[in-house]
Amino acid sequence: MNNLKNIKEILDLGTIEEKIKILESLSSTDNIEIIQKIISKLDDVDIKVRGEAFSSLVLNENKISDLLINSLGSQNKNIRGYAALVLSNRNDSNAIPEIIKLTYDQSSMVRAYALGALGHLKAKEAKKVIYNCLFDSNLEVRKSALQAIIDLGYSLAEDEIKEISKEKDSELDRLLGNVKKESGPKGI
Repeated sequence: MNNLKNIKEILDLGTIEEKIKILESLSSTDNIEIIQKIISKLDDVDIKVRGEAFSSLVLNENKISDLLINSLGSQNKNIRGYAALVLSNRNDSNAIPEIIKLTYDQSSMVRAYALGALGHLKAKEAKKVIYNCLFDSNLEVRKSALQAIIDLGYSLAEDEIKEISKEKDSELDRLLGNVKKESGPKGI
């Protein structure tokens, strides 16, 4: 096994193939420095390296949740967004309060990923913020909120569905077709 210095050097300066190969070998590490370096690779310039870092973190069976939750506060939007998805894929419900905070993030990508994570985690305590995101300024965020509502089995009032469907978007329409409908006032 490579030593810490070599691993960091490869992850910083290696070729795409070298980075991927080393990331594949690190999915069982419990070394905090290495895990932090893997988390930093969620923002690698290469999408394949980002994907391998994501997989390595999801597959890691060690107690790395605190490191991942801390990374939700990163200055980097890719790290914040992907870390939320890693936590949801690890079914880490302890992260829900911190992921909820990301629904207010300045980055629409982070907001969308946070909503996806909350839906996947069946985060009932996020109901209000998910509904609030239905009317976000960004279409992808609205789609993610709608998917989270579907994942959680919530319903929407006819007037909400009508308002959302004003946006002429085929994916939004498809999602609306899967939403439970209610009559009367809003479902919060």
